[in-house]
Amino acid sequence: MGGNRTYFAAISLFRSRLLSRATKIILYKTLIRPVVSCGAEAWALTKKEEQDLLIFERKIFRRIYGHKYENGEWMNRELEEMNKGENIVKWIKGQRISWLGHLERMEEDRMPKKIFTEELEGMRRREDPGKDGKRK
Repeated sequence: MGGNRTYFAAISLFRSRLLSRATKIILYKTLIRPVVSCGAEAWALTKKEEQDLLIFERKIFRRIYGHKYENGEWMNRELEEMNKGENIVKWIKGQRISWLGHLERMEEDRMPKKIFTEELEGMRRREDPGKDGKRK
């Protein structure tokens, strides 16, 4: 995951006591979240992928806010409250809606608009998987 590499490249900033929490949140939103969600406008997220993204985001917020324990369990609710209910999955869904609006305003002769609006004709050729079940 590219976001993990970005996170660990900037881990010294997130560990720093010289930076405020607000600055660290801005770093997350400007450095890490764009890398994680690159091309997300076209993603079809499964529930598992959404959970993985939320887990990754909570890992970063735990680094920023510190660990919160209650009865030996993490308090994810508190992290969500600190971020005002905003999370990466909601942000990605907002990006999708933004892309849809962009497509609607796009000129008719542009390729993404054509792909979005026109009916596909014909059938795709089916490939023979071969003897071992793998494609040639």
